Amino acid sequence: MNPPAAASSFLARAGWGDAEILPLAGDASFRRYFRAVAPGRSAILMDAPPPQEDPRPFIAIARWLTERGFAAPEILADDLGEGLVLLQDFGDARMRETVDAARESELRLYAAAVDLLVRLHDYPAAPVRPYNDAEYQREAGLFPEWYCPAVGIEVDGDGYRAAWDAVLKQVDRDDPVTVLRDYHAENIMLIGDSAETLGLLDFQDALAGHRSYDLVSLLQDARRDVPAELEAAMLDRYCRTTGAGEAFRTAYHVLGAQRNAKIIGIFARLWKRDGKRRYPALCPRVWTYLERDLAHPALAPVAAWFAANVPMDKRGDPLKLSGEA
Repeated sequence: MNPPAAASSFLARAGWGDAEILPLAGDASFRRYFRAVAPGRSAILMDAPPPQEDPRPFIAIARWLTERGFAAPEILADDLGEGLVLLQDFGDARMRETVDAARESELRLYAAAVDLLVRLHDYPAAPVRPYNDAEYQREAGLFPEWYCPAVGIEVDGDGYRAAWDAVLKQVDRDDPVTVLRDYHAENIMLIGDSAETLGLLDFQDALAGHRSYDLVSLLQDARRDVPAELEAAMLDRYCRTTGAGEAFRTAYHVLGAQRNAKIIGIFARLWKRDGKRRYPALCPRVWTYLERDLAHPALAPVAAWFAANVPMDKRGDPLKLSGEA
């Protein structure tokens, strides 16, 4: 992974001309990340190439979070024309690898991540657009648009939208909060001398929406198995701490189903459109979460649609089910 052509001059202008640029990671978008390493210091170089990417939302939300005491990366320099941003380096200690290597830390770190959401939800939403029904429907629609053709099934698209219309009415629109949208173990860093401060990443798509959404992102993690018992315990923890009642739990499962249908569609799209063949293998885990949510009585219209349109033997890894593996 080679750095962008403008990286060296950008780093020189930012006072990092002596830094070595090392590849770090890419993600499901067009963004790429590098580590700029200079004597005695390091920083993260984000490459968010226009027109596909715009780093301004990331910068705005990062500053909004830090102003309220949350650990988002400090913005050290930026060149919006080139889509380059130099960020504070939180190191390499991610929640994902820490928990996988030391299972005794799982309950403690998930509890800390839930408690961070409780604190975040004490604040009115950031100045971002609302997470409304049109957006929920657009996202849920990625499932019939990408997954269903990939596994060779034709489905009732109008019935799908009508089922979601019925179910989404149960999600309260009052008192929205900042929804980071990708709040999960691979986007939470452990920083500081004690590695106990939770650092936040990947929040550029934040919207103003329901309090349960980021809890779903954390507890129904597409990239990591979260045991049903841990999910239940952490959902209880959030509800006990905030006083959230049954309506919150209903919204949790509704938005869980919506998010998981979206993710299955996105993973199919990443394979079919973008040639990223590693993502379909994540779908069976997401199907497990989706079916767990569909069992909730509030999801009856959507569950009935899935029962009528998506046979059980067509629920899994779309690459394998397509016969192209």
